[in-house]
Amino acid sequence: MLNKIDLKGLSLEEMERFVADHGESAYRGRQLFHWIYGHGASAFAEMTDLPIALRARLAERASIGALVHLGREVSRDGTRKYLCGCTDGQAIETVLIPDERRLTACLSTQVGCALACAFCLTGHMGFVRHLQAGEIVDQVLVLQQDLQPGERIGNLVLMGMGEPLHNYDATVKALTILAHPLGLAYPPRRITLSTVGLVPEIVRLGQSGLGVNLAVSLHAATDELRDRLVPINRRYPLKVLMTALRAYPLPPRRRLTFEYVLIDGVNDRSEDARELVRLLRGLRCKINLLPLNEAPTILFRRPSQEHVEAFQRILKSAGILATIRESRGRDISAACGLLATVSTEKRLDTQACLT
Repeated sequence: MLNKIDLKGLSLEEMERFVADHGESAYRGRQLFHWIYGHGASAFAEMTDLPIALRARLAERASIGALVHLGREVSRDGTRKYLCGCTDGQAIETVLIPDERRLTACLSTQVGCALACAFCLTGHMGFVRHLQAGEIVDQVLVLQQDLQPGERIGNLVLMGMGEPLHNYDATVKALTILAHPLGLAYPPRRITLSTVGLVPEIVRLGQSGLGVNLAVSLHAATDELRDRLVPINRRYPLKVLMTALRAYPLPPRRRLTFEYVLIDGVNDRSEDARELVRLLRGLRCKINLLPLNEAPTILFRRPSQEHVEAFQRILKSAGILATIRESRGRDISAACGLLATVSTEKRLDTQACLT
């Protein structure tokens, strides 16, 4: 039996090589690429400007993989969380966040995460596997199918399950597809990749020419504290990380973003804010302050609003752009640090036990 190649996840160049190997011109590869990503086609029969004979040959030799939409939850604030099933029975969560002007899609890059940040439920899952490039891209296509009239996804953030730079090759390939004019055509300035600080991959990303925004999950301004909260800091301590970030090629009028989860009595003191000012001095950056999203298995607490605002005032008085980011989707566990799943098989087994 002929093994079919899955076209979802192929780059434009790979798509062109595929059709060339089957006696077609590169132009047909560009058509395929645009149908799959630009139009979200899920079947060759939809590709009406391809000859019928070619569509039949494609159906024999190739497939168009897709995540399975398993469920959706809607928060009181309008945030939507989607459960998506992979072909191997694993599952991931993807979040759609509304604001006044546009929607932001929060995408996952792994099933689980290996980096075990102390305040993150995805890290508590452990690492299951990397997502393929097609699975990263397909999250956007799943969300697009559920949009209401007049809605559009304006921004993409790789801040869902997993560490994007731990899955570097698939992530960069997915970003290339997402930004390609024949693909989903997202301008790089509308895409943000968030990392906890994998330094060699940060350097590679800066050299890639992709031009997407970079956000760094910092959460502490000293190695002693960051070792506790973000264990990867033991491999890439702050001096190494900050050296790489100071050399990172920022496009004009762009800033590095630092994400800082504020934890009651741990990293929210005035001395922590002053350490942060010293660490970031001279960098073109902004800081998003995120009061901790609590969960039963996370052994930390959310700080008071008074502490959060006091922390922000110290940063602002030092000339640092600092915003308090509102938690979205907390009531459906869609907020930062709360995404976690089990495999489809385990979910079905659990449901069977409950019925």
